[in-house]
Amino acid sequence: MKPMVEFRWHGRGGQGAWTASELLARTALDEGKYIQSFPEFGPERMGAPVTAFTRISTEPIRLHCAIYDPDVVIVLDNTLLKTVPVTAGLNRDEDAIIINSSEEPAVLKQTLSISQGKVWTVPATEIALKILGAPITNTALLGVVAKATNIVTLEGIQKTLNVRFRRDLAEKNYAVVQEAYKEAKVE
Repeated sequence: MKPMVEFRWHGRGGQGAWTASELLARTALDEGKYIQSFPEFGPERMGAPVTAFTRISTEPIRLHCAIYDPDVVIVLDNTLLKTVPVTAGLNRDEDAIIINSSEEPAVLKQTLSISQGKVWTVPATEIALKILGAPITNTALLGVVAKATNIVTLEGIQKTLNVRFRRDLAEKNYAVVQEAYKEAKVE
C-alpha cells in the first residue's frame, strides 16, 4: 500500500456516497490506519450530484483539502458518467475507477476514454434490489473497493456494519458487500 491512498466518491444526494466514505474510513481506522472522510456539498437537493472523499494512510494525515488526483474513484450512479467529470485526476497506471454498472469494464473504459488504470464494474443496483429490496448501492461498492484495493478486509467491513446498523440491516448489507465482491469485473 502507498503511504496514503485517496478516494473520491460520486453519487446523488440520498444515495449514501458520504456514508460509504465514512464506512470505509471507520473500517480502515479499526484496522490501524489513519483516516479522513468528508463530503463536498452545499444546499443540494435529493438527487443532485454530490462528492465525498476518503483518505487512508499508514502515517498521520496533515493534508486538509479536497482530492483532485484520486487513486480510486467510485461512481454510485452511472448516469453521472454523462454529466460529471468523474475521471478527472485519474492519470496513473495504478489508478482505478469503480462503477455501478452491468456493462463490461472494457466497454466503459472505451466510452470514458481511459487509457491508464483499471476500470471495475459491478451491477450494484441489481444486487441491492435482490438482497435489500431497495436500490441502495453504497455498500455494494464498498465491497468492490475492498477487492480492488485490499485497503480494508471484508471482516473489517462486517465489523463496521455491525456497529453502524441494527443487526438485520447489518447482515443484509454485508450480504450485499460479499455479493458485489464476488461479481466485480475488471479491465
